[in-house]
Amino acid sequence: VQLVESGGESVQAGGSLRLSCVASGATQDIGCMGWFRQVPGLEREGVAAIFSGGTRTYYADSVKGRFTISRDNGENTVYLQMNSLKPEDTAMYYCAAEFRMVRRPLGEYEYNYWGQGTQVTV
Repeated sequence: VQLVESGGESVQAGGSLRLSCVASGATQDIGCMGWFRQVPGLEREGVAAIFSGGTRTYYADSVKGRFTISRDNGENTVYLQMNSLKPEDTAMYYCAAEFRMVRRPLGEYEYNYWGQGTQVTV
């Protein structure tokens, strides 16, 4: 499975961005997909995750009410709509995917497939 993120850019505080992650390859059995972010020198943080049915979603407390994760299984794409962006949201954002059962959707070690990242600067 290959994951390619897009949509990151520089935006003013209070603005919005939508990140996209397109999966290709053997995608039919992907279970959980997530968005993570990382600032240099800090650990990777789980931001949001969504299971294959699209009804179960998880968010970090820091983004609840501002970010929305969604998934289009037909297009093999997961999105992260980010509103009311804050300077502390500045980070490299990564998409992740996993076939196996995921017990901690916001835990980075649950995922084996990662994209290269897209930079968000607020």
